[in-house]
Amino acid sequence: MKLIEDIKENARKYKQRIVLPESHEERTLFAADIALNEDLANIILIGNREQILRHGTKLGLKNIGQAIFIDPLKNEKTEAYAELMLDLRQSKGLTRPEALKLLKDPLYLGAVMIKHGDADGEVAGADNATGDVLRPAFQYVKTQPGISVVSGAFLMFLKDSIYGENGLMVFADCAVNPDPTEKQLAEIAVATAKTTRAIAKTEPRIAMLSFSTKGSATHELVDKVQKATLIAQEMDPSLEIDGELQADAAIVESVGKKKAPGSKIAGRANVLIFPNLESGNIAYKLVQRLGHAEAIGPILQGMAAPVNDLSRGCSVSDIIDLIAITANQAIDLK
Repeated sequence: MKLIEDIKENARKYKQRIVLPESHEERTLFAADIALNEDLANIILIGNREQILRHGTKLGLKNIGQAIFIDPLKNEKTEAYAELMLDLRQSKGLTRPEALKLLKDPLYLGAVMIKHGDADGEVAGADNATGDVLRPAFQYVKTQPGISVVSGAFLMFLKDSIYGENGLMVFADCAVNPDPTEKQLAEIAVATAKTTRAIAKTEPRIAMLSFSTKGSATHELVDKVQKATLIAQEMDPSLEIDGELQADAAIVESVGKKKAPGSKIAGRANVLIFPNLESGNIAYKLVQRLGHAEAIGPILQGMAAPVNDLSRGCSVSDIIDLIAITANQAIDLK
């Protein structure tokens, strides 16, 4: 699809250093080989170079030798990385022996490399649980200024082009926060706007979803969405955003005009912000399965540098796409 090709072309133009901690994982090695062949990024593989190359030879890989190899057991920057870790987390009880031990873990090493400025982003999760991928990122990469919460967005490519931006919509949060506060919900909206501009390459029109449209129902859950909308507008007055809106009022022009007359967003939203993880996760999977939409993500947003988590059921092409997306996020943050 054209958007993914555009994302890949931008990645080639501004090559970023993307670290792949799971160098033992075969899908990751295939993806790294293709990414190198397509010149999508400067790929950093964490692990013993000779072992990785032997594995690559068995798999028939031709380009893996072009990667940068970082051996956690023989790394000349280990001491510098340990000092950085202590600066950040000694007050949390981290000791030097513990830091040195953590730096043998590729997931921690990848996160610290990013914080130290030796990598621009990370893709992992093909062989690790989400919590194991995100924990080092939260501890060392941390979040962007003004953002306290990390969230997960999906690019939804719909069969019907009348919705969103010629069939493209962005859904969030569908992956991380079970029950965000009104402030967190506002931050998710602001972060998703940045993702929409950087990755979807379009100007966001954001609908803050609820079971109510413009006061058609009264409930504390409706109040939360209304307040979150106001906070998001204060955080970024340039945003095109409205809420609270029901889903049909957000995406169907005729319904939007009837339920929310005068709204600049109703009926033409291309970004949907769900009030909680339950509704977001259910919605994207229903649209994906029943509507036969293609869902790309989750794209983690709100981090000071991009760290993206794969599904353990991911395909090689999923990893390649996420490498390109991560590169584009890194480009946008510079």
